[in-house]
Amino acid sequence: MLRKQKFPYLVGSKWTAKEETWGWRHFQVINRKNEGKWVFAEMVASCDPNVRFWLNAKQLKDLSLWHAGWQSLEEMKEMEEEEEEVF
Repeated sequence: MLRKQKFPYLVGSKWTAKEETWGWRHFQVINRKNEGKWVFAEMVASCDPNVRFWLNAKQLKDLSLWHAGWQSLEEMKEMEEEEEEVF
């Protein structure tokens, strides 16, 4: 029986970094690599294809680091305010 693939929709997904990363906030996953129990995502900046790096795909689930999709600073600020109201 085949095992369920972790992060099946990783390649092609778009992400917004909460903090600037190498001068950019908007990234897309262009490649994935499975190494044992770990899954890595190759990220590329949407505005500069020369900015590329690999990260553990689990980090993308950390809302203090990344938001799914491309979001403006205004949208990110609104979400942070909503999160603060919850706590």
